[in-house]
Amino acid sequence: QVQLVESGGGLVQAGGSLRLSCVVSGGTFSNYAIGWFRQAPGKERDIVGAVSRRADHAIVEDSVRDRFTISRDDAKNAVYLQMNNLRPVDTAVYYCAAGRTGPWSIPRLGYEYEYWGQGTQVTVSS
Repeated sequence: QVQLVESGGGLVQAGGSLRLSCVVSGGTFSNYAIGWFRQAPGKERDIVGAVSRRADHAIVEDSVRDRFTISRDDAKNAVYLQMNNLRPVDTAVYYCAAGRTGPWSIPRLGYEYEYWGQGTQVTVSS
């Protein structure tokens, strides 16, 4: 069974930074694209970004472009979400998810991911 565990969330002031980690176990990490999603209270879950099985192919959504970056370390079975210049609107529970794909594919929809972590809370104060 593939398991994902997120960490690194917390409370930060606007303009601050956080680095979220997602560690994957129980499967062949290189078989999976990894996505980051977030869900704010009362809102739908939205994709933040994702990285393909190839570590050099990643995307982030326009709303966080130039502030968030995604990286992947296959040696550690981990994917990271570096979040800079955080804003109160970034407050949400952040989830990582794993989906089996082709080497270059980057799924953008939740149903394309098979396995999910439990989420980590990010709160940005103004």
